[in-house]
Amino acid sequence: MRITEHTLKRAWQRMATGSDLLDDAMLPPTGTSPDQCARRAGDPDGLFLVLDEDGTVRGHHGPYREVFATQDLDQVLYFAAEAAVRELAEHIVARSPGRGPATNLVSGQAGMLDRINPAWGERFRAGGVDGAAPARPCEGDPLERLAWIARSWHEQDPYTTLAFFRGEDISAEEIALLHGADPGQTAAGMRLSDLRGMDGDGRDSWELAWQTVCFGQSGDWVFLMYHETPPGTRADSAALARLGVTETVELSACAAKAIYTFDYTRDGRRVDDDWGVLELIWYDRGRAPYYRGGQLDFLNRAVRRAELDHPELTDEFELYFHALETSLGLRLPQRAIEEGSVHAARWARPDQAGIGG
Repeated sequence: MRITEHTLKRAWQRMATGSDLLDDAMLPPTGTSPDQCARRAGDPDGLFLVLDEDGTVRGHHGPYREVFATQDLDQVLYFAAEAAVRELAEHIVARSPGRGPATNLVSGQAGMLDRINPAWGERFRAGGVDGAAPARPCEGDPLERLAWIARSWHEQDPYTTLAFFRGEDISAEEIALLHGADPGQTAAGMRLSDLRGMDGDGRDSWELAWQTVCFGQSGDWVFLMYHETPPGTRADSAALARLGVTETVELSACAAKAIYTFDYTRDGRRVDDDWGVLELIWYDRGRAPYYRGGQLDFLNRAVRRAELDHPELTDEFELYFHALETSLGLRLPQRAIEEGSVHAARWARPDQAGIGG
């Protein structure tokens, strides 16, 4: 059945009549163009439904961010109900004595969707679309492997960029050299504490950090941490592929502009549902951060699992980083980084940079 504004409103009205939570006015606004999102009253980033002539319904948060597209009426009603109960849950939790605005927000949404349709409650808990298997429950400390660094990282501490590389028989040293690490210090197995203890430089720790790359391997991933690579250094996908790299993840923070990005590539191609480099600022608790049913839906599911398993994590970067750890296996060695025993090198002179490529 082709979805029109009339069929959508009729279906929503029938559902609202049988629910003690919904009413006709809670159906998200509709239009025929994403540009109409900007002219709507109320929350400009709330869900807006664009109805195409062929019956496709596209969900938008703002005019430029499409979050789903479907010709399935049940899916449209689910996404609309998901948005409606999120507003209800925010209203209830924010007014609960002794509770912060994040406490029980996501579990509250799930409970409300259960009351509307038990299958929808399960779909919400899974975090994906119909048929998507939910992420496995967390069985350990959520801050143990990667998320321990999240809170300081969004103030660019210890480094602006956290880069990860995965592949068969790849070398942390070769990847660091490709990015411009000093070959002598890399070959000597220098540690961050060694660089800090070198005499005669006249540099403070902040200046040293901007001239340093830290690197190593944790789990399946090689990691690099740095502020800026030297000018002219080219660690592109082709050069990384020659070293055996098949996947990369780059997290970048610019605290002064409150911009934090996530960039994931696999086999030389960006995994992004055509969104480009993804800004983490879009992540909002209880709302899936990426295109529904798209290439990054596995991360939607991991984020939802983190939200449900760990309502005690009030920092959304911690939740997001925990989801990266559980879905992709990313981790960083906390003790080595904090104690300075992680491998490190200064950036090479221009004539030495990229020697490993």
